[in-house]
Amino acid sequence: MTALQQVKPHAHYTVQLPRSDDFAFWRERARALIQCDIPPDKIAWVEPGGTDDLFSSGGMRLPEPPADAPPVRASKRYLSLASNAALHRDPARFTLLYRLLWRLQRNPRIMEDKADPDVGRVEELDKNVRRDSHKMHAFVRFRQVEAEDGEHYVAWFEPEHHILRANAGFFRRRFASMRWSILTPQGTLHWDGETMREGPPAQKTDAPHGDPVEDLWRTYYTSIFNPARLKVGAMLSEMPRKYWKNLPEAALIPELIASAQQRESAMVAAGERDDGVRPESLEAIGEAIQACRKCPIGCLDNRAVMGEGPQNGQTHAALMIVGEQPGDQEDQEGRPFVGPAGQLLDVHLERAGIDRGRAYVTNAVKHFKFTMRGKRRLHQSPTAKEIDTCRWWIESERALVKPKLVLAMGASAARGMLGKTVSISKVRGQAIALDDGSELWVTAHPSYLLRLDGDAREKQAMLFDADLAAVRARLAELAGQ
Repeated sequence: MTALQQVKPHAHYTVQLPRSDDFAFWRERARALIQCDIPPDKIAWVEPGGTDDLFSSGGMRLPEPPADAPPVRASKRYLSLASNAALHRDPARFTLLYRLLWRLQRNPRIMEDKADPDVGRVEELDKNVRRDSHKMHAFVRFRQVEAEDGEHYVAWFEPEHHILRANAGFFRRRFASMRWSILTPQGTLHWDGETMREGPPAQKTDAPHGDPVEDLWRTYYTSIFNPARLKVGAMLSEMPRKYWKNLPEAALIPELIASAQQRESAMVAAGERDDGVRPESLEAIGEAIQACRKCPIGCLDNRAVMGEGPQNGQTHAALMIVGEQPGDQEDQEGRPFVGPAGQLLDVHLERAGIDRGRAYVTNAVKHFKFTMRGKRRLHQSPTAKEIDTCRWWIESERALVKPKLVLAMGASAARGMLGKTVSISKVRGQAIALDDGSELWVTAHPSYLLRLDGDAREKQAMLFDADLAAVRARLAELAGQ
């Protein structure tokens, strides 16, 4: 007698799930029960802490599939939806998934029927779980805590569904260099930089309430809040109020909404107002950029870095060298190109026979744009809008320095001079006429060379040297005119 023949026709079976989110366990048991031809109404799926069905078999052993049982059919679409739907908090989800899997054996194309109620319900569960995962990715906020063995970051989150373990990989990859814990009412995750551990459920009081970094984040959030694009309904849809208590910036939202109309009017007035007369000296530009808050970068915890001219004290310079923006070291010292990229630039300038001391060196963007990673400030590239906002200053510098040739290093620097983005590979090695009669030459930024190694770095270094040699030759020609 086969295992299939041993199945009692009126028996009810109970499957105890080890975890509420264990789709792999459910899938294995569901496949075996399908092969034993057990209909959906004969099975009770019980989560941890749940109770058995009144008519279930209790301790009766589940049947084993016969050796000649046909394979179970499950489309890719079904598996994709089911793996997510299994994480939903709906207690009937496993019964629904098994019923749909049972029907798939009779109708392999059922997943294409958008009007089918079972298909529609699974799609709805999948959508809810994906949305909850998106909220977790967006609204988890780590706060630094003191630990005996170094920095540790802790976050509190309240998921609607059983998504904690499913999203562990996302946070492990995104915050691989941090040591962190995520606390939830369902369980906890702990990452020490090498190993992921799971822990028991936590309470909100176990999580810290804030740290000094949040003051910087609130300042930045206020600076980027655009009242002209405010849509309260859409904002609440994407950031429901239930998450606000975990977000440091949420406390600012009511006031920002209340003052939106006034701030929008101020923005319009500022847009209509001309920037006025350009500063009459480089010193005046240096003072003005310290107070500039026309883009979000100026609102960060940094200071503006002014250009640096010829060492002989002259205002004019035949060569003006323009980079992207100050880095961490430049921000600390208040001088352009003193960090690793600047040191590499000095080596190549000397090799090309260009005296940096006789050039005017500056950046297209005057403040250091960064993101915090623990206590470290990591470089972020400025946006096109931020570069364009800073063009007022770089043009003011050029008007005073009056260079015959401008060397723009990198795409950001080129945009700062031209007002549009260009491809370095297409324009390098050739002169571009500027409106004041000077010439613009474009090359790569030395920081690009620092990110390369081996043959790739050697090749790009040769191109960089060739560009500088061409600039040196052209400067000599211009000096003789």
